[in-house]
Amino acid sequence: MKNYNIALIPGDGIGPEVVAEGVKVLKSIEKMDSRISFSFQDFPWGCEYYLEHGKMMDDDGIEKLKAFDAIYLGAVGYPGVPDHISLWDLLLRIRKEFDLYVNLRPITLLNDSLTPLKDKTKKDIDFLVIRENSEGEYAGAGDWLFKGKPEEVVLQTGVFSRKGTERIIRYAYEEARKQKKTLTSISKGNALNYSMVFWDEVFDEVGKEYPDVETYSYLVDAASLYFVSDPERFEIVVTSNLFGDILTDIGAAITGGMGLATGANVNPEKEFPSMFEPVHGSAPDISGKEISNPLAAIWSVSQMMDFFGEEKWGAAILDSIKNILEETNQLTPDLGGKASTPQVGDRFTEILKENAISKGIIAK
Repeated sequence: MKNYNIALIPGDGIGPEVVAEGVKVLKSIEKMDSRISFSFQDFPWGCEYYLEHGKMMDDDGIEKLKAFDAIYLGAVGYPGVPDHISLWDLLLRIRKEFDLYVNLRPITLLNDSLTPLKDKTKKDIDFLVIRENSEGEYAGAGDWLFKGKPEEVVLQTGVFSRKGTERIIRYAYEEARKQKKTLTSISKGNALNYSMVFWDEVFDEVGKEYPDVETYSYLVDAASLYFVSDPERFEIVVTSNLFGDILTDIGAAITGGMGLATGANVNPEKEFPSMFEPVHGSAPDISGKEISNPLAAIWSVSQMMDFFGEEKWGAAILDSIKNILEETNQLTPDLGGKASTPQVGDRFTEILKENAISKGIIAK
C-alpha cells in the first residue's frame, strides 16, 4: 500500500469548508482502493492565526512542511489583514521556499452551459496555462524612496533569470511534446524592452531543441482578446508570473467562474512538497453559510492525484465533476442549484464511485 502524507492548510473564510470536501473525496478513494491510503495533518495558519500571533505561520513552518508529500491549501485572506501580508507571508513564502516554479492552471470548459461566450463549446475551450511561479514581477525586488515626500519614488523590479526563464519554458515545451499539442508563449516584448525581449529570445532558443512542437507568440494584450474571442487557438500556453495570474482569471471567467478555478504549484523534481489549491479566494462574505462551491477544491485533488502518479483517479475525479455539473439540483447557488457545500461533496463521492466501477479502477 502507498501512503500519501498531506499537509492541510484550510486557511481563511470558505477555505476550511471546501478543503473538508476535498478531504472527503480523498477518504472515499482510500475506502475504494486498497492500494492507496492518506495521512493528514492540519495546520491552523492564516489570517486568524496572524491576528492572534502576529505571523501567518509558525516560525519553523517551512521545516514542518518538508516532511509531506503534498500541501492542500484552502484560501488565504481576510478583512483586517493587509493582502500583501497574507499573500507574502504564507502562500508566496511556501512557493519560494519550496521552489514551486511551475503553476498549472487548466482552462477547460466542463459544461457548455457555463461559458458566457456565445457559440463556444467544450471543444473550443480546453487548454493549459503554464505560469512561471517563482520570480518575474513577484520576485519582491524593489524599493520605496523618499516615502511621504513630494519626490516619493516606488520601484517594483521584475526579475527574470536565465535559470528561471529557461526552466519554465523547457517544462512547457516538454508538456507540449508529450501531449502532441501546440505551444503559445505570451509576453510583451514591444514595451518591456529588457525582461520580455529576454523571454522571447529564450523561448526561441529552447524551441530549437523541439522542432516537432508547433509554436506561436502573442503580446499579452492580444492574447487577452483571443482568450475571449478565439480561445480554440490555444492548447498549451506558457507565460510569466504576472501575466499568468491575470490571464488565468480571464480563463476562469470563460469556463464558469472562480468557483471552478484550480491551480497546482509544482516542484517537478519533487525535492519539496508541491501545493494544490482552489484559487477562488477566501470569500468571507459567504463564509459559514455552507453555500461555497467545493468543485474547484475537488478539481485540485484531481491535480494532486495526477502529480502522485495516480492518473486514473485524477481522470475519474475530473469526469465526475463533469457529471455532477449536469445535475443542477446537486450544485451550489453560484451554479444555479440549492445544495449545500457538504451535500455537493456527498453526491460527488457517489458519482466518483460509479465512475471508478465503470472505468474498472475498482471492482463492482
